[in-house]
Amino acid sequence: MDLKLKLEQLHQRVVGLKDQINTEEATKNAFVMPFIQILGYDIFNPTEVIPEHICDIGTKKGEKVDYVIRKNNEPILIFECKHWKESADAHNSQLHRYYHVSKARFGVLTNGTVYNFYADLEKPNIMDEKPFLTIDIEDLKDNALKILESFTKNEYNLETILDSAEGLKYIKAIRKEFEKEIDTPSDEMVKLLVNRFFDKPLTANRMIAFKEYTKKALAISINESISDRLKSALNINEKIEKKEDGKAIPVIEDPGTSKIVTTEEELEAFQIVKAILREKIPSTRIASRDTQSYFGVLLDDNNRKPICRFYFNTANKYLETFQNGKDAGEKKQLFNLDELYDYRAQLHQTIENY
Repeated sequence: MDLKLKLEQLHQRVVGLKDQINTEEATKNAFVMPFIQILGYDIFNPTEVIPEHICDIGTKKGEKVDYVIRKNNEPILIFECKHWKESADAHNSQLHRYYHVSKARFGVLTNGTVYNFYADLEKPNIMDEKPFLTIDIEDLKDNALKILESFTKNEYNLETILDSAEGLKYIKAIRKEFEKEIDTPSDEMVKLLVNRFFDKPLTANRMIAFKEYTKKALAISINESISDRLKSALNINEKIEKKEDGKAIPVIEDPGTSKIVTTEEELEAFQIVKAILREKIPSTRIASRDTQSYFGVLLDDNNRKPICRFYFNTANKYLETFQNGKDAGEKKQLFNLDELYDYRAQLHQTIENY
């Protein structure tokens, strides 16, 4: 059974049990230990998975880390666990202190749902402030799972993981800076682009104008790039029925071909909703996901935080809003996209609820 399938099954377990899990210890037993087992480590072997490992820190004696994972008698992973209702955030966490005195190169902070993996890429033996890898079992991403495979007992390789960790760390940082530039172009970005074609001095007033031009140009470029990719995909996947002897030859569908088609109308609606939400939150927190039945808008790219959904694949078009909670969606018929602006209050209320 592959790693993703096992984690999806663990997710179902978490969903079914979490309301009955009232302590940190119960979270460890019900959620974290199965996760460690999925990675291939023997949770019943106290020389391989060591619970409550004593980790003396300076003058503090008897400090304990929740789990230490060993391979070939060497510690490779340390786990600190929180109750599933708590945030898997390492700030002010004991994990920083444990990492300092541990020989393990990787630390994991988890609440049983989100697993943040840390290393010491900035300074040797001092855990980085930010994780290089995050595994959210409620929102599994293939690129993250590929890195997680390197942590399994059979695939563990320190150098491979460190190389991947460094790449992931800086790719995330670059992407974050790029998204900032798209949302609010800096003076440096504007000068870099404008000075290539504009040979007059960039006065304060011109800088203000060119910042707005740059912002619009980047948005148009990205939107057109997405549109071109969609059109290309449609052209590639389009099946043309040929006729012979007056009879149509049936088209054989490729089982691996996605049936999800994102339309320009859905993208336009997304841009309208995004503009409405940017009155309250940065655009980088607004994400979209298309499915066969609807086009969804999410907060922080998290399936548990739906903002709204478009149902544009039928004769009548509908907008579903979630101002009353993610399990209490309300559908309203749309006659044109401009009506989306009428739901500004509901959209704002939804993100405030999260």
